[in-house]
Amino acid sequence: MIKAELRKLYKEKRNALQPGEINRLNDLLLIQFQQMDLPFIYHLHTYLAIEENKEVPTDQIMSYLEFRNPDMRICVPKTDFITGELSSYIIDEETDFVKNEYNVVEPLDGELIEPGKMDLILVPLLAFDERGYRIGYGKGFYDRFLSHCRKDALKIGLSYFEATAVIDDVQQFDLPLTHCVTPHRIYEFN
Repeated sequence: MIKAELRKLYKEKRNALQPGEINRLNDLLLIQFQQMDLPFIYHLHTYLAIEENKEVPTDQIMSYLEFRNPDMRICVPKTDFITGELSSYIIDEETDFVKNEYNVVEPLDGELIEPGKMDLILVPLLAFDERGYRIGYGKGFYDRFLSHCRKDALKIGLSYFEATAVIDDVQQFDLPLTHCVTPHRIYEFN
């Protein structure tokens, strides 16, 4: 299937999930994530889930990683829709947030950090394939951001659903994930 078809299909699948089912899937996904053999993480870049879109939340995973990696710095994205760039800002308990016009929660300000410092990037997605390619909302923010990250940085997607076989219209600028975690499986890509 092509991206547009998969995007539509997986938006519908996510929208059909009920709150109790989402809670159960989030718990299973965290259990899977905790099975990963991860190095020490100094800098985590994570998206903040858009609740209205029923994105996989990252709160529990952030808490787990903070416990496991004392002094880890948590960074979140801020998007510039004019330039098409995504920047990463360190956050803490003092950070103020605002929702942009697309319901994305972003920091108002903070310390900008270079993508090359990231050890682990939690990448939002609608669907992914068995090769590690993902489908987002179609603006290319994360592909551009990931192209500036270190080659050895972990790029992990989180999904309620298993991989589709192949995304037929992958482009040269699309970058694969290193892993994707679902409630039932950890996918590892080369």
